Amino acid sequence: MAEESDDGQEKTEEPTARRLQKARDEGQTARSRELGTMAVLLAGAGGLLMFGGSLGAALEGIMRDSFVIERAAIFDTRHMSVQLIQSAKEAAFALAPFMILLLVAAIAGSVAIGGLMVSGKAVAPKMSRMNPIKGLGRMFSMRSVVELIKAIAKVGLVMVVAILILNLRTDDLLSIAEEPAVPAMVHVLWTLGWSFFLLSCATIAIAAIDVPFQLYDHHKKLRMTKQEVKDEYKDTEGKPEVKGKIRQLQREMAQRRMMQDVPQADVVITNPTHYAVALQYDQNSMGAPVVVAKGADQVAFKIMEIAREHKVEVLRTPPLTRAVYHNTDVGQEIPDGLYMAIAQVLAYVFQLRQFRKGHAPKPGMPDFPIPPDMRRDL
Repeated sequence: MAEESDDGQEKTEEPTARRLQKARDEGQTARSRELGTMAVLLAGAGGLLMFGGSLGAALEGIMRDSFVIERAAIFDTRHMSVQLIQSAKEAAFALAPFMILLLVAAIAGSVAIGGLMVSGKAVAPKMSRMNPIKGLGRMFSMRSVVELIKAIAKVGLVMVVAILILNLRTDDLLSIAEEPAVPAMVHVLWTLGWSFFLLSCATIAIAAIDVPFQLYDHHKKLRMTKQEVKDEYKDTEGKPEVKGKIRQLQREMAQRRMMQDVPQADVVITNPTHYAVALQYDQNSMGAPVVVAKGADQVAFKIMEIAREHKVEVLRTPPLTRAVYHNTDVGQEIPDGLYMAIAQVLAYVFQLRQFRKGHAPKPGMPDFPIPPDMRRDL
């Protein structure tokens, strides 16, 4: 059954990437205390087995030096403080490997499934945590029941493992009574060390169950209602009316930039009542003519108006204008299929300019070839 939010809606949707990142920023991530406990216990037991001998020898030396005092040192008032500092240094050096191992295990166990994370929000005081009603709700929640079952299972499992170890070690422990004192002490320490290590191994089973549960529970708590997903999408992508206003402003800015390029055009071809396309061609820098502006209806009339103001030739070529308008975007070169037609347009404009200067006869409007697949009726 899906969880419900505070407003009663079921959390049926998977958490989004933004929700996961927000939870992580707030210090909410999957953690397993059992995994950390297992890591520390295993590291402690393993550390005692690895460093136990050297640690015991070092502590034995510290005790010997501390209780053996030379006659000359008895009358030295500084001897006690010097001896204390020396003993502390030796103890610190002896314990350092073991303590470092425990520190590494504690850190590794805590960040193994949630990763290393530093967040002040996780420790910041929250008034909701002081609500007694919510506190009672947490005490009698399903999570509390699961934690109680886990605690009972842990105690039971450790007891079972302890009983098995005692049964296996009974004869070994009884034989210690017949050994000399020093070997018996060593025997006892090794027996306790290995027993502690085996008991620590029991926590592996507990962690193996707890880790998947914590991952599932954390993911479940981050699920979202359909309304939360919609609200997040609006916040991320923007409200429709705001997006519409932004698109309108972008179009206006693009049109203003486009209109600024119309005076540099060589010719404007039109379908007078619908479309206008401004073309520019520089044989030194362009491989083919480029559309510097195009528009329909009011934009088309504005292009034609600016072109006439700046003495740019405006030609009425409805089929060719529709073909260029529908097959080319602003800033693009015209497609290969329209090369011949646009070349004839530019040639006609050149001849028309020569005619107006009195250098050539009046040219006739050519029939511009348009490929059938590029023709548009409207």
